[in-house]
Amino acid sequence: MILIGAAVYLGGLIILAVVTGGGKKNEEYQPQNEFKLEPWINLPGPFDITKAVAYVVVAAAITVYCMIWIAKRMQARPNRVQTLVETVFNVMRDNITRANMSSTMAAKWFPFIASLFLFIWISNLIGYIPVPTNTEHPISVFGLEIPAFAIYAATANLSIPLVLALVVFIAYTVEGVRAKGSIGYLKALVPKGVTGGMAVFIFMLELFSNFLRLISLSVRLFANILAGHFIILFMAGGIAVLLGIAAVGWLTLPLAVILFTFEVGLVATLQAFIFATMSSIYLGDAVAQDH
Repeated sequence: MILIGAAVYLGGLIILAVVTGGGKKNEEYQPQNEFKLEPWINLPGPFDITKAVAYVVVAAAITVYCMIWIAKRMQARPNRVQTLVETVFNVMRDNITRANMSSTMAAKWFPFIASLFLFIWISNLIGYIPVPTNTEHPISVFGLEIPAFAIYAATANLSIPLVLALVVFIAYTVEGVRAKGSIGYLKALVPKGVTGGMAVFIFMLELFSNFLRLISLSVRLFANILAGHFIILFMAGGIAVLLGIAAVGWLTLPLAVILFTFEVGLVATLQAFIFATMSSIYLGDAVAQDH
C-alpha cells in the first residue's frame, strides 16, 4: 500500500511537471486576502456584518446549544458521548480551574473558565471546516458566481482574542481589588521584604507585566491560529499559485494534509486549553495572599 501510494504520488508529480512545465509567477494572487474582512451586510456605524462576525455568532450558538443539549441528556449510566463530555468537564474543572485557584474561587469562576474554553475550542475547530466564504475568487457554476471554499477562524482575527483577553483582565483586576482593596491589591504586586528603590522598580515591572498579559493571552491565540491557517493555505496550493507551477501543489499537498490533521487534532485544543489555563492562573493570583 505504501509503495503504491508512493508510486502514484511520484507518477502524478512527473506527469504534472511534464504537462504543465514551468509557469509564470502570479503577481495578482494575494494570499493574505483570505483573511481580509469585507462587509457582507452594511449597517450604520461600525456594525457591518463580516465573516468574522458570522463565525463568532456561529461559534457562540454552537457553544450554547451543545451545553444545553448535553445538560438535558445526562444519564445515570453514561453513553460514549456523555463519557467524552465528562472527561472534558473533569479536565476543565480539575486541570484548569481547581489547579490554579482555591476551592471557593474555583466554584465561583468555573462556569466562566469553562465557557471561555469551550467557546475558543469550538471557534478554532469550525475554523478548519472549508466553507464558501472566499468572495474574491468566486467559482462560476452554470453562470452563477459562487464563493470559493476557504478556511477561516474568528480567532485568526486579533480583535476577537483581544476582547476575550480584556474581559479576563477586567475580571481578575476586579476580583483582586474586591479581595484586597485598591491599595492592598497594588501593594501585593511587590513581594514582602522588598523595600526602597527596588520596591519601586519591582512595582513598575509588575504593573507593566499585568498589561502585557493582554498580549500574552491575545497574541498567542491569534498568532498560532493565523499561522496554522496560512501554512495550510500555502501547502494546499498557495505556493503553486504564486509560482505558477502546478507540480509544486502536488508536491506539497501531503504536507498540507499532515499539517491540517495536526492543527485540528492538537493546536485547536491546545490553544483553548492554554488561554483558559492562563486566565485561571491570573484569577487565582489576583486574590492570593502571598506573592
